[in-house]
Amino acid sequence: MATGEWTKAEVERIRNFDLRAVDAAFLDDPYPTYRALREIDPVHRQPDGSVLLTRYDDLAAVYRDRRFSSDKKVEFEPKFGDSPLYLHHTTSLVFNDPPYHTRVRKLLAPAFTPRALKLLEPRFAALVEKLLDEALARGGMDVVTDYAAQLPVEIIGDMLAVPKEERGPLRDWSLSILGALEPAPTAKALDWGNRSVADFSAYLQTHIDRFRKGRLEGGDVLGMLLAEETDEGDRLSEVELIQNCIFLLNAGHETTTNLIGNAVAMLIDHPDEMTRLRNDPGLIETAVEEFLRYESSNQLGNRRVMEAVDIGGVTLDEGTLVTLCIGAANRDPAQFPDPERLDIGRTPNRHLAFGAGVHACAGMTLARIEGRIAISRLVERAPHIRRAGVARRGRRARFRGFLSYPVAF
Repeated sequence: MATGEWTKAEVERIRNFDLRAVDAAFLDDPYPTYRALREIDPVHRQPDGSVLLTRYDDLAAVYRDRRFSSDKKVEFEPKFGDSPLYLHHTTSLVFNDPPYHTRVRKLLAPAFTPRALKLLEPRFAALVEKLLDEALARGGMDVVTDYAAQLPVEIIGDMLAVPKEERGPLRDWSLSILGALEPAPTAKALDWGNRSVADFSAYLQTHIDRFRKGRLEGGDVLGMLLAEETDEGDRLSEVELIQNCIFLLNAGHETTTNLIGNAVAMLIDHPDEMTRLRNDPGLIETAVEEFLRYESSNQLGNRRVMEAVDIGGVTLDEGTLVTLCIGAANRDPAQFPDPERLDIGRTPNRHLAFGAGVHACAGMTLARIEGRIAISRLVERAPHIRRAGVARRGRRARFRGFLSYPVAF
């Protein structure tokens, strides 16, 4: 639809759109607004001077361009002040540029190779079967709290050698720390996030000491992070170590939990696709990619312009904060034919759910393995699955998923 085909009121609403002031209707379903932004104002200047990008090609260009920085110190200082949240989000892998980003990612890389993750599959599959056995015996479950959220917490817990009896707070810590990344977090959300970083950091200080003394089992990733030296003679400081352990939980938990929860909801809402997957289990790999595209767990990313650059025919000045709307780009008809249709056999499917370039998600292979096993086994073992109550969304702009999704079998 060309701009001229929109009403004057619709154009005015989009021209004034502000991610920091969205309503409940947007949080429930942002895609109509994303479509309007792509067509009316794809390089959208927000009231605070930042720019929101919604076209696939523009996001892909930014991901490849080193003139866009992932370092968030300028953005996070006024947002978080001198706080635990500021320390965490400016020290973790994802919000930094090379050489720091390169150094930490190199330490983590061996744990996320396909070969290393292949060894995790039997452990993950056994956990999936156990949770499904329990749910089927009960006749139902909450897909999020009883299933989707349990799986990544257990895997990341194993990677960090967190004893099973100590994993209770991990999910709430993760939700609150990531919740503070919303465009306009409330004072309550900031307080919760700061307390969570402080509590998690204090736990990790004691936990890492126990690990160093050989009192814990497992922890292959923690062991890699504790390596005395990298090839360059570098080592992580204690603060860097702790904050990147927190980052690992957050990154591994949120993506996979939302992938599984969103996928189940999509299949229940699209029964023909559910039947299609059940009749042809070999579609699970393309299905997972389509779930990631259609309802991207991470809807928004950010970069800061390091020198003046043209994007989508618009010049962005040095220092401009750019928000990358992944959820909009993944439904761009210029890249995806019939993008509003869920098609579990879609190929090619070059979605941006995991970002791209040097900052592409390090754990994407793990998330795909977890999603493939958890979704395929649920579809196979629960042929009569249906929603059984009110589903509750997380109501967040940046991370899209459910807090609760009850089902019956």
